[in-house]
Amino acid sequence: MKFTLSWLKDHLETEADVQQIAEAMTLAGLEVEEVLDPAAKLAPFTVAKIISAERHPNADRLQVCQVETVDGMKEIVCGAPNARAGLTTIYAPIGAYVPGLGVTLVEKPVRGVVSNGMLCSASELELSDESDGIQELPPEIPVGTPVAGLFGAEPVIDFEVTPNRPDWLGVAGIARDLAATSVGKLKHFDIAVVRGAFASPISVRLEAPEMCPVFAGRVIRGVKNGPSPAWLQKRLTAIGLRSINRLVDVTNLIAYDRARPLHVYDVAKLSGTEIVVRAGQVSAATGEHEHLIALDSKTYAASAADCVIADAGGERPIGLGGVMGGESTGCDETTTDVFLESAWFDPLVIAQTGRALGIHSDAQYRFARGVDPVSVTPGLELATRLILDLCGGEPSEIVFVGEPPASPAPFAFDPAYVKRLSGMDLDDDRIGTILGQLGFLVQAAPTGQSEPWLVTPPSWRRDVEGPADLVEEVARIEGFDSLPDTPLPEATRPAGGVLSPRQARVRTARRALVALGYAEAVTWSFTKQSTAALFGGGDDRLVLENPIAADLDCMRPSALPNLVQAAARNAARGFADAAMFEIGPIYLGDGPADQRTVIAGLVAPHAARHWAGAGEDGLFALKGDLTTLLEEIGAPVASLQLVQGQNRDWWHPGRSARLQLGPKNVMVEFGELHPRVLKALDVDGPMLAFEVVLDNVPEPRGKSGKARGSADLSALMPLTRDFAFVVEDAKPVGDLVRAATGADKALIADVRVFDVYRGKGVDEGFKSVALEVVIQPREATLTEAEIEALTAKVVGAVEKQGGKLRA
Repeated sequence: MKFTLSWLKDHLETEADVQQIAEAMTLAGLEVEEVLDPAAKLAPFTVAKIISAERHPNADRLQVCQVETVDGMKEIVCGAPNARAGLTTIYAPIGAYVPGLGVTLVEKPVRGVVSNGMLCSASELELSDESDGIQELPPEIPVGTPVAGLFGAEPVIDFEVTPNRPDWLGVAGIARDLAATSVGKLKHFDIAVVRGAFASPISVRLEAPEMCPVFAGRVIRGVKNGPSPAWLQKRLTAIGLRSINRLVDVTNLIAYDRARPLHVYDVAKLSGTEIVVRAGQVSAATGEHEHLIALDSKTYAASAADCVIADAGGERPIGLGGVMGGESTGCDETTTDVFLESAWFDPLVIAQTGRALGIHSDAQYRFARGVDPVSVTPGLELATRLILDLCGGEPSEIVFVGEPPASPAPFAFDPAYVKRLSGMDLDDDRIGTILGQLGFLVQAAPTGQSEPWLVTPPSWRRDVEGPADLVEEVARIEGFDSLPDTPLPEATRPAGGVLSPRQARVRTARRALVALGYAEAVTWSFTKQSTAALFGGGDDRLVLENPIAADLDCMRPSALPNLVQAAARNAARGFADAAMFEIGPIYLGDGPADQRTVIAGLVAPHAARHWAGAGEDGLFALKGDLTTLLEEIGAPVASLQLVQGQNRDWWHPGRSARLQLGPKNVMVEFGELHPRVLKALDVDGPMLAFEVVLDNVPEPRGKSGKARGSADLSALMPLTRDFAFVVEDAKPVGDLVRAATGADKALIADVRVFDVYRGKGVDEGFKSVALEVVIQPREATLTEAEIEALTAKVVGAVEKQGGKLRA
């Protein structure tokens, strides 16, 4: 919403300047966006006179002018057809910014002749939409006169109107609130009744009172339309509106002045003598919606949810009620008789029509927020008076059809509630004065009685529904800067929370993975149904009825697809070598028991190529990270069984495995993702991943509460022994390591795999696994016999797993 200071002063008697008005508006809750000062924009431009004008020696359409300016005589090259000796016009010096062209003038030759400035048109200064040449000014204006003063340029205040305050969409409503803040005194004008000289030849029929409860209008005959007077054109153009003609400009003026949209129809273009207000219709023959060519020259299809104004017995649509009139009945220079409309339309209907058809007119903007229903007749009378003053003519009696919606109901209000809710200590007189200045009807209890007041909101304040709303009104008018700054009482600090075992594990897992070099990802708990199907999901029960996006329509059965797609996005941006994890829920069904919490990790090993090769096998590195994670969260790593060949089908069958505590408790699946799945997701492989089902990881046994004892470090040096066992190729190496470690838990500190060999000397289908066993003596140095006995235990334990000591 925009308005000028002079326009405001039509309703507010004040000495405040534009900055003081803007500050008062801000303190009263009106959010000022900007104060536009066109005078500052026009400051470099002054009046000049062309002394002589000769044809340019190198261009037929250019003239070299000798110009008397505020800076002395200047030679300026001009291409305007009306440039001539003796013309008084506008001069822009070198260095001036010309807003209509978006350029800053510099001294440069034009076809070999240097132009020392510019002679400007009105459009180049954004004073009009178009110009035929440079601006022609009265010859009596002295050279050097500032242009800003000639065109009446004044500051414009632009502020944001909140949806609950449609009364702010009129300058009169803004003046009312400012008067309440004591920045000025509100001017009250009684709108005189214009008596009709004859009965209206146009009648109105309401067929859709739920869309348009009340409709009023009158005929004015014998009008003379044409360009609006200068004062009206300046008022509209100052706030960015284009002057069209007197009749249309009057309706635009009242819409911005009183927040009362109106419309005028050319009676000669109406078909019949009846205007019908109805819902949009659908052709029974074709099934198509009826169409209307509106005043913006666009064609719109009106549905049954739209309010339509029609003539010809209700058959021909001539406007969209409360939104925009039709081109067929628009007023132009030949109009002599008009029908002036003032109606009230349901805000919800108008809002939906504007949204559905993409129309954002001034009328639609106001009706969608709620125009004052009581302004129907006063707005019609005011517009009638302006049209008679500007266009002449003779008015008919008013046609009034329907019943306006009821005014807001009164409610009880205790003025002490102001202090209780806001802390402001105001006396009752001040509270009553503020409410009265804002238009509220206050009926106070008789003196000496403590009964609450009865307050009735004005017809234009349908957003006020209770005492709290009145407290807000009093607070903003008194000034939010007047709110007491008493600090709130200090609240007792609650005792620090204790993490549950699950929460502690999640925090530990997060820290462990970050320490291993993984970056945490936070993705949606949804994915695309086709993607979910690749990971064992996609059940129709898990499809969302109202997804936030088309590719997030299904609850995810695994956290891996989102991590895969996140890694792919990183790769597309040049960061292909990714390592990331996510801790969050997955959904295996639509019941509460079907939700699981998982710790998922993904590695996309795409390091830069190097002559030394890729180095350590990524799959074993992933297993090492997984083992570290499980140890950190207290999983029984030593008891886990490694099983290959039983992973679900989104894993690579030969490069994946699972860790489980028996066949019914699968804790982890890990390995390389299947190339088929990556291809379906349009992702480059390979990608390695793991997914730990936190719900399946047994919690560690409860702690005794005793402090941890000192480290049990032996003073004796450890020793190592190497073994090579031949086992079937399908035998997991981890089983051999576990067996060797368990041969003597007191003396064996560690078992490491340092070689796996297949080839000459080893039968087909078998492999040789070399183990290094670290032996840590405790009480005394081991004798040779004790070492041999321990060696025999290791060999025997591994042989039980199918291993045979290699010669």
